[in-house]
Amino acid sequence: MKRPLIRAWRRRILTSLTAASACFAQTVPLTWQQIKNKFEAANPTLQAGKDSIAESRAAEVTAFLRPNPTATATLDQFSIFKPQLSPSGSGDSVYRPLANIFPYLAVSYLHERQHKRELRLESAKKTTEVTASGVQDLERGLIFNLRAAFVNALQAKAVLVNAKENLAYWDRELGISRTRLQAGDMAQLDLDRMELQRVQFESDYENAVVNLRTSKVQLLLLLNDRTQIDKFDIDGPFDFSEALAPLDEFRNQALAARPDLQAAKQTVDLARTNHTLAIANGTADPTFSFDIARNPPIPAYFGFSVSIPVRIFDKNQGEKERTRLDIGRSQRLVEAATSQVFGDVDSAYWTLIQAVNLLKPYKSRYLPLSAQVRDRVSFAYQHGGASLLDFLDAEKSYRDTRLAYLNLIGSYLTAAAQMNMAAGREVLQ
Repeated sequence: MKRPLIRAWRRRILTSLTAASACFAQTVPLTWQQIKNKFEAANPTLQAGKDSIAESRAAEVTAFLRPNPTATATLDQFSIFKPQLSPSGSGDSVYRPLANIFPYLAVSYLHERQHKRELRLESAKKTTEVTASGVQDLERGLIFNLRAAFVNALQAKAVLVNAKENLAYWDRELGISRTRLQAGDMAQLDLDRMELQRVQFESDYENAVVNLRTSKVQLLLLLNDRTQIDKFDIDGPFDFSEALAPLDEFRNQALAARPDLQAAKQTVDLARTNHTLAIANGTADPTFSFDIARNPPIPAYFGFSVSIPVRIFDKNQGEKERTRLDIGRSQRLVEAATSQVFGDVDSAYWTLIQAVNLLKPYKSRYLPLSAQVRDRVSFAYQHGGASLLDFLDAEKSYRDTRLAYLNLIGSYLTAAAQMNMAAGREVLQ
């Protein structure tokens, strides 16, 4: 009696462990927003860019430092040798080396005129703004790469599902054909040709599996994630939207949000500030000094002095000219960046229009039509009204049409990611 009970308990324990391991092995698919959040938190290239912003902010502290005062302490007029006896022979002389010592203490401070410190701080802050916009532009490009990899993975999943459905459909057709062969309603040669056709479906399935795993590898690389491929999955809508906003709306959004354009505009302000700072650096700064000393027989005295460099030659005129020219150069770069924005938006927009124009007839007409033709030819073939060649052609036409439709959706989603990159924000989901 004990052995059956022990075996029953063993079976229960093994069943529980198997169920627990199966639940543990199940992976929760990640959405686009979750993928993006992981990317922003873990991508090393993006984190390095954000560190450069912190470095630029640290430079602001250095730019606003005040000059330190200078302190000078002097002890002079030590008596080294013992004085000689007087000719009158009045007695021994007393050796006092500190009797005529001359102590001197002075403090000096350089005063910066023309708001040099404030201008240096303003220049450092604007440099930080340009750096931050550059990091945003870096993130814009990386997000596009991430979105493209995400779309490729979604497309690979859709193609894999389509390959599974095609393989399952063909297996059902093979089952019907085997039944017909046993009933004497079909020739062995036709069945063999259908069996050989299954190789194409198996090849499509295996290629889809490899493409999906490769897409996941690229996505994990961008996420800096070492998760096993079998435990990593994504999920999201794999479809298109027929409604698109006007082109001018996308242009206006890009002009307001593109970080590279903002960086170009901020560079103009930075160049103006640097030009003002160059002019200020050309001015002379006075040095104020205060000193106190003792010079026997005077018990103590103090003094005050001001030293100003005589600016006969302007050694900063080259920097003034350079910063002035840099303003014009930066303004031309703003014009170039604006033209680039319009070009990127227009290119992405017309790519979207082309994809939508192709997807509409595929969805409304060609996909249903190819499925109807396949089913009708299959029915006719099973009842002797169509040849095997007609049936194979109808099946190939359906498979090619379905695959072309999925590839077009992938092209649309990639173009949507390109539009988001061109606009500088997610204007299309």
